[in-house]
Amino acid sequence: MNLLWANLIGGGLVSVGIWSYLWLTRDRNLAELAPELELKRYIYLTLWITVYVFAIYFTGSFFAEQDAAWHQTIVRDTIFTPSHIVQFYGTIPVYIALGVGAFLYAMTRLPLFAKGISLPFVIGVTGPFLILPNLGFNEWGHAFWIMEELFSAPVHWGFVVFGWSVLALGGLLYQIAFRMMDLIREVYGTRDAPI
Repeated sequence: MNLLWANLIGGGLVSVGIWSYLWLTRDRNLAELAPELELKRYIYLTLWITVYVFAIYFTGSFFAEQDAAWHQTIVRDTIFTPSHIVQFYGTIPVYIALGVGAFLYAMTRLPLFAKGISLPFVIGVTGPFLILPNLGFNEWGHAFWIMEELFSAPVHWGFVVFGWSVLALGGLLYQIAFRMMDLIREVYGTRDAPI
């Protein structure tokens, strides 16, 4: 239970700290942003997204598989078993903090994302975020509906759908790449562009 409390308090404080910092230090004059600085910020955004995707990958692979091993050994459990404390209260909040952080970074520092909301970005962040409420449905479903831990059971379908929504980040990278190509041409000129 100490790990649970550390995850809840530490994760909450770190998330609020990151999001507050990004909001409070936002660029209030994006119309005057130099192309070199905008290009640099796109590289930072790509790094945010890369770390976010790896956090989702580790949550969905290593930590989900250790939870599967727990289920195959113990069968039924609660939301407070050791494997769930690591995954539900540790790794999932980490990727939620990173996804929302990347979204806030883009909205507060890049003119393209400050003008409107990117649908691929929203899907790529909210889909994996919705895995967290789906966990509640999953635990309820196992307690009152499907007792066995079959990974093909309907109570697990939400994990697949929401996990696949991270594929929307491919559309986001498409948006970023085209803007970066324009900026590279603007900064380096058409003949000297590294692309």
